[in-house]
Amino acid sequence: MNALWITAALLVAGFAGWPVTALVFRLARTIDDKADAARAADRALEDPSADVTVDTFPALRQPRPGQSVDGELTTDGGRPTSDVPYPAPPGAAQRILRGGAIIGVLERLAVCLAILAGQPVAIAYVVAIKGLGRFAELKETPVAAERFIIGTLTSMLWAAGIAAIVKVLFLS
Repeated sequence: MNALWITAALLVAGFAGWPVTALVFRLARTIDDKADAARAADRALEDPSADVTVDTFPALRQPRPGQSVDGELTTDGGRPTSDVPYPAPPGAAQRILRGGAIIGVLERLAVCLAILAGQPVAIAYVVAIKGLGRFAELKETPVAAERFIIGTLTSMLWAAGIAAIVKVLFLS
């Protein structure tokens, strides 16, 4: 019976964590958009000649620079990235933080398994490996670093919460 609960915990932690993380990203983006709108309104009050409009229909808005239509982070086409030896043509977008969804599932599985196995120290290894693997990309792109931190914390809290609930309620 324990194997069933462990399998269920891994499945819920690993695969049901993605919508939770996506929801937190959407919430963070909404908060950023409101803060940007407030700053724009403050600037308009300071400079009456400024032509500032606040977007009241965010669903119809074009993606922000550095973000594609589906919310994927990108860099602008004229700027080379570390994995591209030459600049992309103008107008092209280079995706950053590729593989994040797969890495997130693996991270949640590892965190959940570490807690269920009674080895919480293994979570430090997961964080270290993930951070070292993304270091160069995160150093170059502050937006990617923020997204990385939000995603990592959300994923780990979700996986740790699921593992703790299963361990306390079903494996004691």
